[in-house]
Amino acid sequence: MIWPFAASTLGAIHEDLPTLARMLPEHGASLVELRTAPDAPVHVGLTGTERAQVRRLFTDAGVQILAVASRVRIAQAGEDETVTESLTAHLNLAADLGARFVRLFPGAPTATAATDELPALHDAEEAASAVVRRLAACLDAAEATGVRIVLETHDSHPRGQDIAALLQRLSETVGDHTVGAIWDVLHPWRVGEDLTTTARALLPYLIDGRGYVQIKDVPSRADKTPVLQGSGAIPLAPFLDLLTDGGYTGPVSLEWERHWYPDVPTLAQALAAASAALAESTPTPTQTVRTRSVKPADPVSTTKGWKR
Repeated sequence: MIWPFAASTLGAIHEDLPTLARMLPEHGASLVELRTAPDAPVHVGLTGTERAQVRRLFTDAGVQILAVASRVRIAQAGEDETVTESLTAHLNLAADLGARFVRLFPGAPTATAATDELPALHDAEEAASAVVRRLAACLDAAEATGVRIVLETHDSHPRGQDIAALLQRLSETVGDHTVGAIWDVLHPWRVGEDLTTTARALLPYLIDGRGYVQIKDVPSRADKTPVLQGSGAIPLAPFLDLLTDGGYTGPVSLEWERHWYPDVPTLAQALAAASAALAESTPTPTQTVRTRSVKPADPVSTTKGWKR
């Protein structure tokens, strides 16, 4: 495995944080995405003492906190201030925990539910404008905390080209910025964007520590029930080949969605399967993916310090 292995706590529905801190290294995972929500062990309401305890727990176990996986929806309907205040609170939480990233969802209002079809936005122009306004308002807070904002391929903007268009529009408005992306391999694939197209769109926002990727597996584009990595339909080896050709050396993170599908196998089983699948999927040379020129990531968020 040439990438650091990470995992999300979304797969933990019975395991507490000490159990997770012990479990992850047993399966070769050296980084963790901490799901944040009012019902989660980690949330913005934690005191300073509690934040220090969480950070020390994972540090003592040899696990770096990769990201605060917030549920902030940057394009949601409503007042800008509500969204920016929530994002700023999550940036401060991430800084206190020593996390590199805060994950955002697009979350624009859509006319259709999330299926295997590309969702129709109620107002694409307003959604893009809201994303730019709100991200621009939080760039100073991100710089002050040293935490990078990353926007995931998800919900209203499932394709790589959707996320890239938003980040390019932010560049056109504010100039160079450090907002990155998360390539959740499921969502672009399930709406029909081929892997090469996604890679070309997102690699500029992934390499040099700017963002990261998530893996998972499902039976088909229409059935999103999680299955153990390698037993479903998502093509892992070609995905990894594209990462290799594009110069990506950051983490590969397992997002096991047992929180939403409690009857699927345990997180420990999913970690074992994902680790084995990654080890077996040795990248082979493929055609080079041409990436757009972007400003290199700042030293805070480069791949220096990734545990391999």
